[in-house]
Amino acid sequence: MVVPPTSPTDPETPGRAPAADDNRVMNDDKPSLRRLFRARRRDFVASLSADRRAGLEHDLAAVVTPLLKGYRVAATYAAQGPEIDPRAIGALLGPHAFPRICDGQLFFHIAALPDLVAGPGTIPEPSETAPLVTPDLLLVPLVAAAPDGSRLGQGGGYYDGVLKSLRARGPVVAIGLAWDVQIAESLPLDPWDERLDHIATPSHLVDCA
Repeated sequence: MVVPPTSPTDPETPGRAPAADDNRVMNDDKPSLRRLFRARRRDFVASLSADRRAGLEHDLAAVVTPLLKGYRVAATYAAQGPEIDPRAIGALLGPHAFPRICDGQLFFHIAALPDLVAGPGTIPEPSETAPLVTPDLLLVPLVAAAPDGSRLGQGGGYYDGVLKSLRARGPVVAIGLAWDVQIAESLPLDPWDERLDHIATPSHLVDCA
């Protein structure tokens, strides 16, 4: 079920999803789409006060809360720059994992956000000595996403690789987190791309099935 975002004319709208006449960009190559949606995300976040941003990120936690049940181990991420911050969701999870890059792959370790250390590209990640786990609930960062579960990431393929590996072992739920301006009508898919199970924004939840 897709709940439409608030009308763009509403002053409380948390972000504008691409309008129908923006669909021409959906046939662009992935690098062009990354530039487009990064710019939309950057401009939207720059327009927010600190209080408004925090309020929207708490709204995101409320949207995601119904999905936070029945899992064994959850994994989240440390938001960078204009990425939507999942720490309000993390507060609902209890002990949970963060990703760490090793040999070109993602691994997940139980850690607290203040204990993360700078990894590749200065992205915070757990220490290699933190407990290694196999999550069955993933909160996934993204540059853009579409209601069919297609996701545009940073381009490294880390989440596609780890989702393929985890899904080969057993059930895992992947929830993409985004501002509303990051939702596209459609996105190109490559054979190695893994779809999301759900997409959550501060205003709505998409069941990609």
